[in-house]
Amino acid sequence: MTAPASLPGGFGEAELQYVLDQACSAVGLDPSGARLLRGHTNAVVQLSTAPVVVKVARRGSKFENVRRTARFVQWLMDRGFPTVPLHPVADQPVQVDGHAVTYWTYLPQPEHSLSAAQIAKPLFALHSLPIPPFALPAMDNLGAIRASIRSITALPDETKHFLAERADCLEHSLRTVEYVLPKGVVQGDPQHRNALFDGDDTVLCDWDTVAIGQPEWDLVTLEIHCRRFGYSPDHYKEFADTYGFDVTLWSHFAVLRDIRELRMITTNARKISHAPGSRAEIDRRITGLHREDTSLTWNIL
Repeated sequence: MTAPASLPGGFGEAELQYVLDQACSAVGLDPSGARLLRGHTNAVVQLSTAPVVVKVARRGSKFENVRRTARFVQWLMDRGFPTVPLHPVADQPVQVDGHAVTYWTYLPQPEHSLSAAQIAKPLFALHSLPIPPFALPAMDNLGAIRASIRSITALPDETKHFLAERADCLEHSLRTVEYVLPKGVVQGDPQHRNALFDGDDTVLCDWDTVAIGQPEWDLVTLEIHCRRFGYSPDHYKEFADTYGFDVTLWSHFAVLRDIRELRMITTNARKISHAPGSRAEIDRRITGLHREDTSLTWNIL
């Protein structure tokens, strides 16, 4: 497998190769010549011998959560929803040495990248779906923030206390929020890296955070990615115009923005031990929180 010498995401190269070999053998695929695409949280590996991407969940990820994700994607596929499809193997996920493994259809990508506006149509379609006939978790950004803070080992206690106090203040503010969009299925982390081209069409991917909640959370997340990662204001505006709702004009936008940005910071902060090169960027973002700097450009982790 082609991979960097030091894998991010807590995977050892030998461990990942073993899991990949076993996972491919279980479903009749050939892992030779595979290439690591991403490894920040899950390991995402492209096979060279078939148009398949193998996704290996980090050890400790709950198998039932991955099974629920696969079931949800199959439900989307049955409805003709624009998603990256599961590769047709029986009974996903497969469990290998404590890792849940799923298999996906590989979609070749052009050199040009997706725009936020191209994500708007499938995201609107997602928010328009009925509630699935099986349980999905409730969107809980504050719960995720507190779980991440408890797991942080690489930051001083003073910093963790600051993050926890900020979460407490934002929880108080959240109680006053009045939503305007109907509750439904939300992707949880819609962004440029969680959508792909399927020919000329755009499809969504990476459903690990799918939940039942308010669409405003997804729209705020997309706005954050546009603003924080160097896109122009027009880039976001084209998304809002295409979607048909500009969440920045909503009176409670700032509360959800601040909660969602805190989650993005704390999620990455708990991974510092697996990705020590991210420490400087996390410190930089936290300094921005202290300064209430909402225009600071972030570097992608």
